[in-house]
Order: sequence, then C-alpha cells, then structure tokens
Amino acid sequence: MPNPRELDPSESMLALFGSELREHRSRARLSQENLGEVLGYTGSLVGQIETGRRTPTREFAERLDGALETGGIFSKLWPHITRGQFPGFFKSYAELEPRACQMLEYGGELIPGLGQTEGYMRAVFEAGLPLAPPETIEEKVAARLGRQELLRGPTRPLLWWLLAENAIRRPVGGFGTMADQLGHLVDLVRSRMVVIQVLETSRGAHALLEGSMTLMSFADGIPDTGYVEAPHAGVLIEHPDTVRELRLSYDLARADALSPEASLNLVEKVAKEHQHHADEHRAEPG
Repeated sequence: MPNPRELDPSESMLALFGSELREHRSRARLSQENLGEVLGYTGSLVGQIETGRRTPTREFAERLDGALETGGIFSKLWPHITRGQFPGFFKSYAELEPRACQMLEYGGELIPGLGQTEGYMRAVFEAGLPLAPPETIEEKVAARLGRQELLRGPTRPLLWWLLAENAIRRPVGGFGTMADQLGHLVDLVRSRMVVIQVLETSRGAHALLEGSMTLMSFADGIPDTGYVEAPHAGVLIEHPDTVRELRLSYDLARADALSPEASLNLVEKVAKEHQHHADEHRAEPG
C-alpha cells in the first residue's frame, strides 16, 4: 500500500482540515472505508478530502463531528476553508454580498456564482487556471460553495439574473455537467429563490454586451453598490452617478430579454438537449 500523501497543515485551511481528519480517524482506529460507511459516503471521498484533493461540504463536516465525537472541530474549521481564498480584488465585494437584500446580476458568458453547481464551477476554475495545482482549484471551489450558504439563510436576498443565451448553451465541463447545472438552475427558479431572464443571441446588441456586473441594494442604510468584473480583476462601484448608469444599462438589457416564464422554458429545453448529447456520448462504443 502506498504511503499516504503528507500534508502541511500550515499550507492552507483545506490541508489543515485534511490533516485533522486523518488524525481523528487514526485515533478512532477507523480505515477510510470504515469511516465512509459510518458517514454515509465512500471511502474514496474520505481519502480525497483527507489528502486535500476534494473540498468537504458543511454536511460532511457536521457528520464527522458526530461520528468522531470531536466537540464540533470540523464544523468550526469548515467556514474558514471558504474564507480567505478570495483574490484581493474580490474581498470587498464578498464582505458586502451577505448583507445585500437585493442583487441584480448579469454574468456574461457564465451562470452567476451563487447558482453554480460544484461540477460547473470546478470546470470554470480548471479552464481559467490550467497550471494551478488541484489544491488551489479545490480551495476556490470551497470558497464559492461557501458563498452559496446565504441562499439557505432566513434573510436571503432577492436575486434577479440576466443570462446570455450562450451561457446556457456552452457545455462547460461537458454535456452532462451542463445538464446538471441547468437542472439546478431550474430548481432554484421553481423554489422561488431567483428570477431569471435570458438574452437571446438573435436579439443582437444589448446594453450589457461589453461586460458582467452586479448591483446590490441594502436594508441597513448602505448606498446601492455596483461591481464589475473581468478575468483576474474586479472593481467595486460606489459613486452614485456611476451606479445609476449601471442600473440603467441593466434595465435596458432586461427589457430586451425573454420573460421569466419564457426564459425558464428555454433553460429547460436546453437542459434536455445537453442531457441528450451526454447520453449519446455515453452510448458511443469505446
């Protein structure tokens, strides 16, 4: 049996989590397979998290605490995996996001981060950072998953997303991953957690064609704030005149989009197309 991959707990919070997992599992005299059976996961997943190759979910951390009687150490560690992993340009936005009561977003080529599945976001990061080690990719996935916790809170914001048609048609991560992503998006809409509108390619030019943006409104006196982003860079917009200009551009683009009902129907249709292509690929002889 190969020696287990050595982790430096000071390297990252993901490495610290994995190191603590290995220590507590060994102390309990459980193999990875044994612990997986207790937790309701595979031993392989336990091993990947233990070696820093996969990101634990909050549920995984909570089950670990119960199974290993840790006094809550893994639940306490989990939020720190998702914090401190944001690039410097994004940190100011990340601090404001949980306080917003309304968020209007146009993601350009992408499904907005709060609505991304784990498979989709991992494919996005791997494409954007082709030389990054797996640990870096997993830390970024963990950080984005952590942001999605605000969707499960009692004060989640009103979300309204404009989607370019290409964002739902491009098979990010492959057809199967994209079918799952659009299925998740449909679930969010049907759960009344978000309103979506699709900007069809056939409409031609629209007011947000040149970039992506988010507009945040707050209930605690913070002025409306905008955020625009490009690869490896982003800017928080606080000047009232510029925020008003962003809002006008958003409203103009929204006026060119399909209705929410027609948008949902289109997303469901494209999801079926992706699933069909995924099934065809699986059926092809190897």
